[in-house]
Amino acid sequence: MMHHHLRAAVGTCHWGAFGADLAPVLRLKSGDRLTVDTVSGGPEVLPPAPFHVPPELHDIHARSPRLAPGHILTGPVYVEDAEPGDTLEVRVLDVRLRQDWGYNVIRPLAGTLPAEFDRTRLLHIALDAARGTGRLPWGLDLPLHPFFGVMGVAPPPHWGRITTIVPRAHGGNLDLKELRPGASLHLPVHVPGALFSCGDGHAAQGDGEVCTTAIETALQGDFEFVLHKRTGLAMPRAETPTHWITLGLDPSLDQCLAIALRDMIALLGERGGLSREDAYTLCSLAVDFRVTQTVNQHRGVHAMLAKSLLGPHGGGAA
Repeated sequence: MMHHHLRAAVGTCHWGAFGADLAPVLRLKSGDRLTVDTVSGGPEVLPPAPFHVPPELHDIHARSPRLAPGHILTGPVYVEDAEPGDTLEVRVLDVRLRQDWGYNVIRPLAGTLPAEFDRTRLLHIALDAARGTGRLPWGLDLPLHPFFGVMGVAPPPHWGRITTIVPRAHGGNLDLKELRPGASLHLPVHVPGALFSCGDGHAAQGDGEVCTTAIETALQGDFEFVLHKRTGLAMPRAETPTHWITLGLDPSLDQCLAIALRDMIALLGERGGLSREDAYTLCSLAVDFRVTQTVNQHRGVHAMLAKSLLGPHGGGAA
């Protein structure tokens, strides 16, 4: 096992798009660990003094092209021996703040209530890493639970370059707040090397992310990469120490739920040996279906199954 450190910089970040043609900035092997530095936001969201702005963010704003509207991501990272049809498991070991502020934006014609807020509002929110809180303008100290809103691999080559805004089968802008330390994200591999990138740091977010943004901030994360060969996984899945999670992504929330449900039925068959009928029943009795986000063009629903229902070992990853 090797431990790598990938810092955010003009040469290690890409802005706005995933693509199978993006050149990797680091190569590693299954079992390796990686510390990743990320930054967040365009020049229009920078705060006044005395907040700390990572100096590389100014350089990225000045010299990195925006490939499409979207996020600044660190990567992509090439994982040796990863091939289409494999699964890349990204284990989240730790997540830390890199700056003392975050921002939240309301924009007209965006969010879950696009016609009801007709003015742009930008908030700068002071973050206290020692206390683990963010001070909101009306005096509330909100507990922080940092995670990466975007974690994904390259899409299939025939998709071309795609915006980081819309989550799809490659992962991307999932905004799944369960992906905190101790969790894993399982991503289908579409191109050799997988080409993993991450960013869109969130200091705190509720399920739904209804006004289009969380507390957006710069994060540092520690990951471990584990390659699972020839799994045939079609859509991202996740797991925490206590739950398996399937994901549905679609413009329709109804379809999101149906997609997450179908994959949970499949997971119960794979890991619990249940028939489709028994799995369908158990989903109705014991699986929680939650709205992940409603603001990224493709909405999200995640289904949560307690691992304890799969037996004494919880059906964890190999």
